[in-house]
Amino acid sequence: MTSVFTKIYLDEDVNVLVADLLIARGFDVTTTQDVGKFHKSDAEQLAEAVSQRKTLLTHNRVDFEALAKVCYATGQMHYGIIFAVRRPPQQIVPRLLIILNHVTADEMQNQVRYI
Repeated sequence: MTSVFTKIYLDEDVNVLVADLLIARGFDVTTTQDVGKFHKSDAEQLAEAVSQRKTLLTHNRVDFEALAKVCYATGQMHYGIIFAVRRPPQQIVPRLLIILNHVTADEMQNQVRYI
């Protein structure tokens, strides 16, 4: 079944205002705080995103790129990882919306994107 809208899981290093701004636009967004995963490992964060079938949004490029490579090498599936340069939420959201409005959830599977 094709999913049209990508659902987002915010890593703890992303300002929760990003979630608020996306939710106000109708997107399904969860934060690490919402699910009690604050201060958990990066692998646990990605596993949580996968369990929720959500694309992970993070500023932590180095660690999550390594996890994406492990997923690729071992054939593990994820629902996408988006790396955002550290900017104010009001600058991150418009960049993120370009992806969310043009790429389906199914197209995000196992993809890595940069904004």
